[in-house]
Amino acid sequence: MSERATREENVDVVWSGDWVAERLGVALEGDGDLRELLGLALRRNPKRAHLLVSNVLGKHVPQRPSVVYGAGYGLGERVRALLGEEEARRAVVLGYAETATGLGHAVADGLRDAPYLHSTRRPVAGVAQAGGFEEAHSHATSHLLLPEDPELLAGGAEASTLVLVDDEFSTGNTVLNTIRALHEPHPRDRYVIVALVDMRSPADRDRLTAFAAEIGARVDLVTRSTGTVTLPDGVLERGQALVAAQEAEQAEEAEEVREAREASASAPPSVPAPAPVTRVDLDWPAGVPDGGRHGFTPAHRAALEAVLPDMAERIAGALGGGARQGRVLVLGFEELMYAPLRLGTALEQTLGADAEVRYSTTTRSPVLAVDDPGYAIRTRLVFPAHDTPADGPGDRYAYNVAGAGFDAVVAVVDSTADTSELHAPEGLLARLAAHTGQVLLAVIPSYTPTPDPHSQESAVLPEPLRGPDFSSYAPEDVGWLLQDLSDTELEAPTEEREEAIQSGGAHYAESLPVEYQPSAEYQALFSAALETSAARIARAVGTVTETVLAERGPRPVLVSLARAGTPVGVLMRRWAQHRHGLDLPHYAISIVRGRGIDATALRWLAAHHDPVDVVFVDGWTGKGAITRELAAAIEEFEASGGPAGFDPEIAVLADPGGCVRTYGTREDFLIPSACLNSTVSGLISRTVLRADLVGPNDFHGGKFYRELAGSDVSVRFLDTIAARFDEVAGQVEDEAKELLAADRAPTWEGWAAVERISEEYGIHDVNLVKPGVGETTRVLLRRVPWKILAKRGAGADLTHIRLLAEQRGVPVEEVDDLPYSCVGLIHPRYTRGATGADGKAVKGA
Repeated sequence: MSERATREENVDVVWSGDWVAERLGVALEGDGDLRELLGLALRRNPKRAHLLVSNVLGKHVPQRPSVVYGAGYGLGERVRALLGEEEARRAVVLGYAETATGLGHAVADGLRDAPYLHSTRRPVAGVAQAGGFEEAHSHATSHLLLPEDPELLAGGAEASTLVLVDDEFSTGNTVLNTIRALHEPHPRDRYVIVALVDMRSPADRDRLTAFAAEIGARVDLVTRSTGTVTLPDGVLERGQALVAAQEAEQAEEAEEVREAREASASAPPSVPAPAPVTRVDLDWPAGVPDGGRHGFTPAHRAALEAVLPDMAERIAGALGGGARQGRVLVLGFEELMYAPLRLGTALEQTLGADAEVRYSTTTRSPVLAVDDPGYAIRTRLVFPAHDTPADGPGDRYAYNVAGAGFDAVVAVVDSTADTSELHAPEGLLARLAAHTGQVLLAVIPSYTPTPDPHSQESAVLPEPLRGPDFSSYAPEDVGWLLQDLSDTELEAPTEEREEAIQSGGAHYAESLPVEYQPSAEYQALFSAALETSAARIARAVGTVTETVLAERGPRPVLVSLARAGTPVGVLMRRWAQHRHGLDLPHYAISIVRGRGIDATALRWLAAHHDPVDVVFVDGWTGKGAITRELAAAIEEFEASGGPAGFDPEIAVLADPGGCVRTYGTREDFLIPSACLNSTVSGLISRTVLRADLVGPNDFHGGKFYRELAGSDVSVRFLDTIAARFDEVAGQVEDEAKELLAADRAPTWEGWAAVERISEEYGIHDVNLVKPGVGETTRVLLRRVPWKILAKRGAGADLTHIRLLAEQRGVPVEEVDDLPYSCVGLIHPRYTRGATGADGKAVKGA
């Protein structure tokens, strides 16, 4: 884009620095377009009161993405011309966090073939520091250099030119600190400093010249505009006093407004419903970093450029009709500036003249907001940090977004920042939703380098799969921490699987049973059972959720054990949202009996959430095998060096076995989600763990049975139960209070019963005894059943059990003294000779 077009974009009748200049006597002088590039604001900072606010940086002032990108790219082209093509190809570009991360990346693009790295304030476990330095005037000083390739910043006789990029060159202290820190261990002959504006005093200019002579290197400077800021004596103290006075005045005005509203009406004023938040799957290219925190190579650049149009189309497709012709803001996140910027430039091209696309990012920097045309920061949104920062929790800000008339906001964050704080009632998404008609959330996978310093291969933790691309659940309902094996042939006949499993030739998780296709009679039975039990299930969902919120709140991270736990996790999430307005994160994770939990998935959870907040969720307990498996797996995970803090206690809908202390009920009743397989679980298979398919850094596998969509009742199951939430709310409140005050210690009654049954029936293997309605259903659907033990007098809860048993020729034996409604017995010492040609059990085999 031409500089003339850029100037036309920023022309305003009133200079956005007048307010500060008039009150503090701050003067900004320089070449022709300096005032078009910069405005002034005030900030609460003990080192510098004023803030130069750039109109083309894309940090504080929403601007056309093409203007922001063009400003950096143009500077990069000038550096390329300065160095010459050969040296430009060997240069390394270093940008500064947080404001110049996107600018520096655009400069690297302008050089065309230069790798890029930016400093960061986010330490990353397992990544060694290649250096660090301090930023003297900043509110958050420490900069870390964390390149994946330790040779990126290496110097020596043949060292490449280092190009350092910042938004402004004010005193030169930060750049000098950087060069000094890097030059001593890795000397080089040439440095180029790049900035949008050079605001140094004559003394500062002389200091840079002397510094270059001292280290014996050439130091060039490339800037877009040059000027000076004149600060009168006492400006810091006067600025701090002005900020304090303005904040006090604004607080008083806000209180007066609140009191006036309370006095003028008995009922609170109607408040428009907040905009909906919709998650957009970008399909970010695998292996491409989210930015330059650990380095970004020309190969990464080419891969990203190739898919930008497709990602923009996905965003455009998610925008409502009004937004597609209105004002759209692409909002980045602190250091994550470049990726949102490029999405913005691509969206600008996709939507064309029909829409007005703008770009800016959130920031750590606290700046005073004054709603005056002569002030650069008109409005301010405040929200809590949502990426678990190393320096602890604190406020973050989005400027000039409220009141700007955006029809939609596309919030772009990395997956490390996709936390419960982001989705909280006072979080960023909620703050945005109050000021626009639509909020889209696009999450880019956080890049995690390999911890091996000698490896040149990048290791990226996989990202969760979401519907509709994987599962029939809505994308916000659950993120599946699985890898998609939908195109892999994994199914084997039930009898072959059973013989292989019992003979020790294969593990049950290495293959999948053929998906049961329910008959019309069985489907009708499911429908009847769902209607009959919906209120009872809703009560159990509410009770277990309220217990979790009371004991593990305020914003637990729900992690269901795929797949039986997943419908329960979705329902718990819906209860928390419906009753408390909480948008709880929910993921599904694989655990395999005898093999443990998915360690890669645990590492992903630890990288994105505090492990202490994770609550594991399952559908029901049988004899408690998975409860024991999870406890042992978490202990082994931590002992092997995995992040600590995960609580292995499981929250379940029903605990007939007395195996856990967090449950909705201990009754053994029919949970309709146990009646079916994938068609009530988002069309997802049971999980798969096989060495030739799942590598050490892969999630466990699963299949999405798209072809069964015509039989899918997953959403119907959820909606039917959620529709009863209000009806059972009073009962849930009472039951939750009783449970929280009760002794809920596990009794392990179920385990004792299973051991007794195993011996009485000559099975001698507790793994072949499956207690409870849910587990018995699984035996009939997925294993080779021997017989069913039914509690004498059990009623409608076992109707579907009796039907399945009849269809498979399995005897049902009525027994007394059973702590469960029923128990399914898998055929012991199984061989295929134990079934007839029709697949039914042969009695007495």
